[in-house]
Amino acid sequence: MPVPDHFAGFSESAALDLSNLSPGLARQVCDRLISREFGAWAEALARVGNCARPIRLRGRSDTVDRATGEILSSYSSGDESLGTTYVRCGNRRASECLSCSRLYAADMFHLIRSGVSGGKTVPSSIAEHPLVFATLTAPSFGKVHGQRVDGARCHPPAREPQLCRHGRPRSCLAVHDDGDTDRHGATLIGQPLCQDCYDYSSQVVWQWWAPDLWRRFTIALRRLVARTLGVRATPNPRGGDGPVCQGGGVPAAWRDPLPRPGPPRRPPDHRRLRPCPPAIDADRLAGLVTEAASSVHLQVPGVDDDDPERLLVFGRQLEVRPVRSRQRPDDLGQTLSPNQVAGYLAKYATKSVDDDGGGYSRQHRQLRLAVVELANRARMAGLRSGRVAGPYELLGKWEHMLGFRGHFASKSRRYSITLGMLRRARQRARKRIAETSASGRPLDLAALEADLLAEDETETTLVIGRWQYLGSGWANDGERALATAAAARAREYAQWKVQVRQQRINQTSKGTNR
Repeated sequence: MPVPDHFAGFSESAALDLSNLSPGLARQVCDRLISREFGAWAEALARVGNCARPIRLRGRSDTVDRATGEILSSYSSGDESLGTTYVRCGNRRASECLSCSRLYAADMFHLIRSGVSGGKTVPSSIAEHPLVFATLTAPSFGKVHGQRVDGARCHPPAREPQLCRHGRPRSCLAVHDDGDTDRHGATLIGQPLCQDCYDYSSQVVWQWWAPDLWRRFTIALRRLVARTLGVRATPNPRGGDGPVCQGGGVPAAWRDPLPRPGPPRRPPDHRRLRPCPPAIDADRLAGLVTEAASSVHLQVPGVDDDDPERLLVFGRQLEVRPVRSRQRPDDLGQTLSPNQVAGYLAKYATKSVDDDGGGYSRQHRQLRLAVVELANRARMAGLRSGRVAGPYELLGKWEHMLGFRGHFASKSRRYSITLGMLRRARQRARKRIAETSASGRPLDLAALEADLLAEDETETTLVIGRWQYLGSGWANDGERALATAAAARAREYAQWKVQVRQQRINQTSKGTNR
């Protein structure tokens, strides 16, 4: 289907999607649209990229020459039309801020792709080093509905009794898809066959200790790699992606482009990397990942005296796939390309526990209740024993993450560029564009990337600021609805540009083949 030459969202008939607003919310939207300050507010919204919950600041900053101390320029929030400086919230979750999550996903894509295929100060020779894409899962805490391989039934009948001790079926003959819902309208995938048989407490405990289990896995993998290479194991921080919360509510799938064996790099100047051919190929590295994941375990205490100790391990479902920059003809469908890995991880970088309707399922509500119950039990056990702090002391603060206390991503300077470098480059790009627009000089595109990604030591100026935090978010929910609608339209425009670009590439390739 051909893509239109112009974006339909720019026309006067293409209004922003503000449907399903309550009467009170619609009134707030109308009040902002007809207000005298709407033009100034729209400018502030554009400067933060349609952020849904911007940070409000008041203050000033001065740009000073490092050598002479001369003040080159000054900025004050009082110069703004609204008298306030708005800054992006930077939230990575699409459910919180659609605009900032898109920016975070783009940064993660470039960070991951540079680490697996080179670019942005990382040498292209890195793509020839072995790389695997591993997915580690949690063990089973009870039978749940799910999609099976090759359209198989969910849970075929087994030799065990057909009913559990609560009188519910142990089997499910359905072939599920993503659209299946329960009688409450919630997503069925990931929900237990029997809510009473499902071990919610063990799942919460597993999620609480998942970062420690992951740390043991990385230690075991480094030792296996060192043993295979015949060298001494040394700390070698991994790069790539960390835990991702999935539909079942278990933040247990690690998709991690593991580090290539080779000499240590001096971060962040990847140009000083000495060439070293890899001593392990991707298939051998995949075998070491499988061996390490199968061998690690962690003995953890219960939340109180009535709660038993648990031996935590990874689940039996383990997928490890080689990633190759050049795919062989006999590897079609078996290996992944660097762009596929980067795109997949960037997509999940913006997901949260409540995405895809998961926050409204009985499964997630039960997990939240289990977190609260275990946290209360741990607190009471600490009061009875007189302990100042226990291993589960802060469990209640992580109810929104279903007990998982780690960070989404675990990455290092040695793996690739950093998010800080990308964000600093974006700020410099805005400054360069503003300077060239004011002076009329064209941008030197050949040296632009090296200039934007240069280290701070090359900066000749220093920015000194004095700021006061006023709060977060727009004035009311109506303004936030307008910002979210504008962010959705901006996403549609970006998708349309990608389609137009791809259509032109296809047309060019067809003309060349003729």
